[in-house]
Amino acid sequence: MVIAVNTRLLLKNKLEGIGWFTYETLIRICTKHPEHQFIFIFDRPFSQEFIFNSNIHPVVLGPPARHPFLWYYWFEHQIPRALKRYKADVFVSPDGYISLSTSVPQLSVIHDINFYHNPQGLPFFTSKYLNYFFPRFAHKANRIVTVSHFSKQDIVANFGVMPEKIDVAHNGASDSYKPLSFEEVQSIRRRISEGNPYFIFVGAFNPRKNVARLIHAFDHFKASTSSEIKLVLVGEPMFKTSDIEQALKKSPNRNDIILLGRKGIDELPQIVGAALAMVYPSTFEGFGIPLLEAMNCGIPIAAANTTAIPEVAGDAAIYFDPFSTEEIANAMAVLSTDDLLRQRLSNNAHEQQKRFSWDSTANTLFSSIEKCIG
Repeated sequence: MVIAVNTRLLLKNKLEGIGWFTYETLIRICTKHPEHQFIFIFDRPFSQEFIFNSNIHPVVLGPPARHPFLWYYWFEHQIPRALKRYKADVFVSPDGYISLSTSVPQLSVIHDINFYHNPQGLPFFTSKYLNYFFPRFAHKANRIVTVSHFSKQDIVANFGVMPEKIDVAHNGASDSYKPLSFEEVQSIRRRISEGNPYFIFVGAFNPRKNVARLIHAFDHFKASTSSEIKLVLVGEPMFKTSDIEQALKKSPNRNDIILLGRKGIDELPQIVGAALAMVYPSTFEGFGIPLLEAMNCGIPIAAANTTAIPEVAGDAAIYFDPFSTEEIANAMAVLSTDDLLRQRLSNNAHEQQKRFSWDSTANTLFSSIEKCIG
């Protein structure tokens, strides 16, 4: 079988959620199935580290597809030509984008449809493209994989796709995320937060991540408790982040808010593992990989009570209304003082995280690939 794969999000030192899904599933599938040939289709020069096995043939198709007009050209013109040239039996797209201009069977991984519910949170042309094409992709695809039961139900309800066409493959987390010793925690805190405990948020800075309200909530928490706890934000701005800039500028606790920027797998597991707790106020998630990473570290969580978040975090979190600054602040206050609660959540995290693994994700994805051409 010749399996062509959209690998344009395999970017050296720049793997985000979908990039990690692509990496972790493909490295397992390609090595486990040497009997198949894989055509990795990049939109720019690639790193050799992503050519996991001898059964992978990398192809670069320009131009780099990072704008709606270029997405259209790449998927409707470049991809069909490549599928024909390499005699692909199936096309797999881990970021959901497929081609409407080919008869080759296709599998679309649609992680969530936040763009449908919150179009105003995206750049204009991006929103228009996603809302026009993704319902069509969902109907064109021979199979769909998504990362939570919430997302499956959401796609069925809003795109009119039969549920039998959709397989759920939960995300996993890297084995690098694991509990730290007391000495390790103290060392990392000395380096990051002057030795103080801290709440951590990990994620891209865009409207649905709710970072500005998290900063406001932290201000409320500090005003009501006079705690020495700090807030560590890990991530980088994507778009529409002026509210975050204003919240930081006006915060009376700006010196207690630590912006670390984007961190890679070499540093992030230690930064997460040394946190007092993770606070995750996102208003919409198809999954939420940082939740699983925190659970793997045994870190208690305070999280939004919306979308797929309770499905992922289960009993390892306490929950709040992400639109209520007061509820977020109260959750911080509870976690900062209740040692027994933090220990209970940590114990629950140990059990909850057992439900997720990249091995299971990869097995489900490959099974879906086989269904595409079966």
